[in-house]
Order: sequence, then C-alpha cells, then structure tokens
Amino acid sequence: MDISGVFTAIVTPFKDNLTLDEEGFEILLERQVKSKVAGVVPVGTTGESATLSYEEHKKVVELCIEHISSKKTVIAGAGSNSTREAIDLAKHAENVGADAVLVITPYYNKPQQRGLVRHYKEVAAAVEIPVVVYNVPSRTGIDIAPETIREIAKIDNIAAIKEATGDISKISRIVELCSEDIAILSGNDELTLPILSLGGRGAISVASNVVPDEMSKLVEYGMEGDIKKAREIHYKLLPLFKALFLETNPAPVKEMLAELKVINRYVRPPLVEVENSTKERIRNVINDLKSEGVL
Repeated sequence: MDISGVFTAIVTPFKDNLTLDEEGFEILLERQVKSKVAGVVPVGTTGESATLSYEEHKKVVELCIEHISSKKTVIAGAGSNSTREAIDLAKHAENVGADAVLVITPYYNKPQQRGLVRHYKEVAAAVEIPVVVYNVPSRTGIDIAPETIREIAKIDNIAAIKEATGDISKISRIVELCSEDIAILSGNDELTLPILSLGGRGAISVASNVVPDEMSKLVEYGMEGDIKKAREIHYKLLPLFKALFLETNPAPVKEMLAELKVINRYVRPPLVEVENSTKERIRNVINDLKSEGVL
C-alpha cells in the first residue's frame, strides 16, 4: 500500500456531558471527504485517544470507517504502552475495515531500542494491513533511534513512520538510512515542507482539520518539487501552524473549529479549553485566513 499525501489527524468531538458527539464527528468526516486529503487518522493524539475508553476508541474507528472508508484511506490509531493492547486495537481496526493502523511508541514504560523492535514486530505480525510507526518523544518519553528505524523498516507490514521529533537532522538521517523501505510522514505541520524537501512522502496533519485543501496542495507541490509554490502556501499557513500549538493539542484546533461553527470546543480532562488570550490569537488567524480567501 502506498502511503503518501495528507492524512488528517482528526479530532474527536464531545457533547457537553463529554459523551461522543457522533453527529459532530460525521460533520468533520464529511468535510474531509469533500476535500483533497488522502485520508484520515482517527483516535490518534489529536483524537484524544488517551482519555477514550476502549469501547469508545473502537466506536470512533467504526464510525469513521462506516462513513468514509470507500472514499478516503483510514489509518486507525491503535497504539498502547502494552503490546498486547496494541495488538487488540490493531486487530479490531483490521476486522472493521481500516486500511492501516498508526502505532505509537510505548509510552511511560520507556522500553529499550530492542524492545521497540520487538513491539513493532509483534504488532505487525498480528495483522495483515500496513502499520505506521508513530515517533513523538515529547509525549512518550522514548525516541526511536534512526538505526532502530532502519531495523523496524525491514519488518513485513511496516509501511511508514510519522516523525514528530521536530529534529530535521535526525529525519535527514532516517531518509539516508531507509527511505527505500519506509515512507516518512511529517508529524509537525510547520516542518512538513522541510521534510518533503528531504524526501518525505506526506504528513499526518492537525492543520488539515481546518484547511485540508491547502495542506493537500502544499504536500502536492512539495512532492512534485515545485518548492516556490509549496513555500508560498507554507508561509501563508505558518501563523495557523503556530496557533494550533499555542496550548496542548487538540484544545487549540477544537477552539478554531468551534469559532468556525463546525463542532463545539469541548476537550476531556485533564485537558482544558484554551485561555482567552489564545482564543483572541486564534480569531486573528481565522480573520487573516478569511481575508486571504483560504477560509
């Protein structure tokens, strides 16, 4: 399976009592269906997987597949700090029709590098659909070394890696070591263009919740080597990229979607809604994007 392009790390909307907002989720999915993105990623970090029950997690994956699987690629979040639980989530995603799974490095227990290799070997062996590795040490406390990624890339079913370290020199080393064996996807919107220029194949994007077509054009131009056009979009969207991480993701992107009257802004504790100062900056970004014809 070719994993390239923009995949939206889609938010999970909640109702006032913090139950799943299924209607709001379908609205979000329909916006993605009508866009140029390659696919969506439900129940990742942006989907608040950490505070969903396993039943809710599986329900969100099922809703996503029911609504868009025939129209867009679905890469279902299936990560856990327990290999056994990651396998269970991956098998469920496969059984209900996901095209691939996103598997984060085990958090909190901080396995050694050979433990990471074992984790991905066991998850990949348990399913037949492709596995996307997710490396985000700022959240997990563990980083996959480039040499370890080279080893993981040779495992059957390992198709791509979402790199969210923010370290361009490291990503350059990964491309050098194993770009023939694994697709490298940006996990940081503002680094998408630099990663594409190094040989990346796309992005798993927070910003594409808001501007899916603009992110798709950025990646398309970047992969085609039209750096001038890609750079123009990058700088146009740079204030958005920064605004979306003024506070802990996904509170800012939910605030932005609420301002655009797409869904409400609720996040689950321990996350909280953004500060008033952040709301003001988000409104300013929205107004600027509207004046430029992006929104």
